Amino acid sequence: MEAKNIDEVIEFLEQIIQTSKKEESPLGYFAALYQRVTLEVKNKLGTRYFEDDERMAKLDTVFANRYLGAYSKHRSGNEITKSWSTTFEYSKNQKLIVLQHLLLGMNAHINLDLGIAAAEISNTSTINNLENDFNKINEILASLVDEVQESLTKVWPILSWILRKLKGMDDHLINFSMGIARDGAWKFAKELAVISPREREQKIRLRDTKISELTDIIVNQKLLKRLLFRILRFSERGSVSQKIESLEKD
Repeated sequence: MEAKNIDEVIEFLEQIIQTSKKEESPLGYFAALYQRVTLEVKNKLGTRYFEDDERMAKLDTVFANRYLGAYSKHRSGNEITKSWSTTFEYSKNQKLIVLQHLLLGMNAHINLDLGIAAAEISNTSTINNLENDFNKINEILASLVDEVQESLTKVWPILSWILRKLKGMDDHLINFSMGIARDGAWKFAKELAVISPREREQKIRLRDTKISELTDIIVNQKLLKRLLFRILRFSERGSVSQKIESLEKD
């Protein structure tokens, strides 16, 4: 499962979504969100939103292939990064809510994969030229947060009431992988772009270990958040496939 362009990325993501629906697998949650982001990137090409459309299309494809490759290798039982391995393993945990599954995917993909992809299409002299367009991808992610939240309220209607009472805890949770994470991803990308292949492999392994450990922050919340997640999980409506459909682009 390796895409050659954005259109193929969208097609492969659709395959994951459909497979997840058939298998009632929570892995479809992140795939559905990711497809929305990819479609938005595609729609922005040719509108002067990005400084370099060709470079962005390449970054989008290389970035997506990190996820697509991890997913396909996981399915076939091959070795993958610790970050994705722990994320996929948690997909079997029936106690997690949709939001946690989304954050697990965002953690692995943004915190680890985005920096690697950015460095892969750049070099010492060109990496800094990528920063503005690199940030544009994260702007698109941020712009979809409200849409995702609206979709999630379809899964459990009491979410809106709970979020109002807790004054934005949802924003705090979602921003976990979108604020500090994206800044760290850019710093990581610049570090990788200026070192040798051997040094790069070592740095990726070290970061992968750290990112995989962050899953505990997402999964093992303090008492109040654990209580919130239990309430949300209890009140979620529908099957896994129905929840995936609610996250897909209208």
